[in-house]
Amino acid sequence: MHKTSIPEDIIHACIERRGRADVFRNLESTRLALIVIDMQNAWVEPGLSALEIPETRSIVDNINRLARAIRKAGGIVAWTQSTFPADWTHRMYEHFAPKELRERMITDTAIGSLGHKLSDRMDIDDHDLKVVKTRPSAFIQGSSDLESQLRDRHRDTLIVTGTLTNACCESSIRDAMALGFHNIIISDGTATRTDIEHNAALTNLFSMVAGVMTTDEAVAMLSSTT
Repeated sequence: MHKTSIPEDIIHACIERRGRADVFRNLESTRLALIVIDMQNAWVEPGLSALEIPETRSIVDNINRLARAIRKAGGIVAWTQSTFPADWTHRMYEHFAPKELRERMITDTAIGSLGHKLSDRMDIDDHDLKVVKTRPSAFIQGSSDLESQLRDRHRDTLIVTGTLTNACCESSIRDAMALGFHNIIISDGTATRTDIEHNAALTNLFSMVAGVMTTDEAVAMLSSTT
């Protein structure tokens, strides 16, 4: 699990601006959704894909614990599954990844593939939502129907977990905020390649975009609503 560290000067600046470090003092379960980003085999399971993020396996228990707590409190759980469309992937990652890696990304997350399947480690309920997304953000135009599914269920407060902290999680939160959703990111329920990347994303989001909580803090707040 990543060692979380937001610089003290950033925390103090936020306290001066908003009067406190924490963003949320309570959660309304009937407006709440847990968003689990891309905890699928390609990222989670060892040796299966070039996309593997080993740190994902350290956050499985925390995500499952949150999912159970949110369902018990009356919230909903939504799981995203990424796939990489060939034309977009080759264009967007042309300068960042060699063609061989781009081809692996496409193949390893193709719909119906083992890599696209959600990991069996995850506690998925039959009533949970499952959403395919085709861009890093689940909320950008054309990526998925997650926004409409949440609005149909009157959910406007999101707790975000999954992988990668500084890619799909951060992208989804930023676009969700632009669409009017309130957002929380779970510091020990998200994972990426390194502590540096993880903490850079948390620091940026903490300043003006999302509340940052641990699993224990979120579960305690949820317990107080039931």
